[in-house]
Amino acid sequence: MVEHVIPLADLRRAAFVAQPPTGLLADTRGRPLRDLRISVTDRCNFRCNYCMPKEVFDKNYPYLPHGALLRFEEIARLARLFLAHGVRKIRLTGGEPLLRKNLPALVAQLAALRTADGQAPDLTLTTNGSLLARQARALRDAGLNRVTVSLDSLDEAVFRRMNDVDFPVAQVLAGIEAARAAGLSRIKVNMVVQRGINEHEIVPMARHFRGTGATLRFIEYMDVGSTNGWRMEQVLPSAELIGRLRAELPLVPLAPSAAGETAERWGYANAAGQHDPALGEVGLISSVTRAFCHDCNRARLSTEGRLYLCLFATQGYDLRPLLRGGSGDAAIASAIAAIWQARADRYSELRGSLPASGAQGAQSVQGARRVEMSYIGG
Repeated sequence: MVEHVIPLADLRRAAFVAQPPTGLLADTRGRPLRDLRISVTDRCNFRCNYCMPKEVFDKNYPYLPHGALLRFEEIARLARLFLAHGVRKIRLTGGEPLLRKNLPALVAQLAALRTADGQAPDLTLTTNGSLLARQARALRDAGLNRVTVSLDSLDEAVFRRMNDVDFPVAQVLAGIEAARAAGLSRIKVNMVVQRGINEHEIVPMARHFRGTGATLRFIEYMDVGSTNGWRMEQVLPSAELIGRLRAELPLVPLAPSAAGETAERWGYANAAGQHDPALGEVGLISSVTRAFCHDCNRARLSTEGRLYLCLFATQGYDLRPLLRGGSGDAAIASAIAAIWQARADRYSELRGSLPASGAQGAQSVQGARRVEMSYIGG
């Protein structure tokens, strides 16, 4: 668990004029705030080696006590203020978010909120799929729009080895089907690709999800946190991956679906060489070899109320004292604005020039530990 927290008092000493939220908040590089990812638990029932290796996250690991977690009403309050600042999409993450009790109640609270221009937020959730079959209908009824399921292989032995808890792939596939049956649209399936581990599953995964309505996205193995033993030689670059796919399947490049889109899109082509929407598409997320920091519009809220501005952050800003210390909405909104306006993060752009110990933005922090992905979500 990350320990380096920036006191909010530092912001109050900064030269900042508080203003009501306008929906036009931008950081030092002109990047707007559009996407809020909220971790609702730091626990997970999988032990994937690239995220929560069993050797570190064992029975003695100090997870957060329940009293430290933000209550649903606190999460909804913060989400409302982020929406006023321009957020349009809210993603619930973990750990494994479906481990949080009564999660549909939180979904209902968030679905009732509105963006700065009066629209319902795009409300989505990322899950390992293990509990999705039993919860998909309740989540959809509560107002969840979309779901993303992490699935790294269809091969039973490979999948069980990667999740490291001997969980069967069939139950994840059943969760995806339950989500589709419940009416959750635009399902995405995320596959983290590790060279020498599951790279042989790239084409079988693509063939399996082609034409199903689910978009398969291939994610380069990333150096998140400090416990997964990341090495560059384990990364399969997206350029190589798409070459393998196009050797087997007809694919054509597609335009980004929205500003700040993390995935490079490729559509399955018909006999005329044109994209056939009925066959769907795949995505490539290349944060190691093709950094997209320049238009990153995402903020991350940890399960106990710390705000992080980058997936590779070494420090966060604790909002919980404001929530539980009697601060009004204006004061909390001003703190959020000050944090985002000072943001200069671009870790992936600088990765090759930074020390192995990690860094935040352009400032190297010797010995600093990056926040774990299981703590703030992907």
